[in-house]
Amino acid sequence: MANTLQSKKRIRRNNRRAEINGARKSRIRGFIKKVETACTDGDKSAAQEALKAAQPEIAKGVAKGVLHKNTAARKMSRLSKRVAAL
Repeated sequence: MANTLQSKKRIRRNNRRAEINGARKSRIRGFIKKVETACTDGDKSAAQEALKAAQPEIAKGVAKGVLHKNTAARKMSRLSKRVAAL
């Protein structure tokens, strides 16, 4: 258990940030899922629109520190490759 005031404050802050970061990650996963669903359905125009919406969200995840930049680059690359293959 935390003893000092600073360590108690740090625990409170970490819990708040974990909640915010979890919501951000979930939002990004939702955008990625829309692209993958459109690809599975074979709808190229919907997949392109979903990809255009997903790319800024993934980039925002990197800027906010939720995703590593190489992870985001890999995800965007794979998604765009799948959309181009349709």
